[in-house]
Amino acid sequence: MATTDSISFARDIQPLFRESDRVAMDFVFDLWDYQDVRTYAEDILERLVDGTMPCDGEWPDEQIALFRRWIEVGKPS
Repeated sequence: MATTDSISFARDIQPLFRESDRVAMDFVFDLWDYQDVRTYAEDILERLVDGTMPCDGEWPDEQIALFRRWIEVGKPS
């Protein structure tokens, strides 16, 4: 898992979203697009935490923690 200092969207965050997640959310934003995920990061996190995203089951706690850390360190690309 990436350390807080080295976290990046391209390497650590984008791969968390599967093609099926991307297709399911395409009506709102593109989960593989850095700017879209950066813009909606807090909303995405809220849905990940409450288990309503992804649509077919909850993420493991460590993936949610990684996404949260990415936000906390400024959402680097």
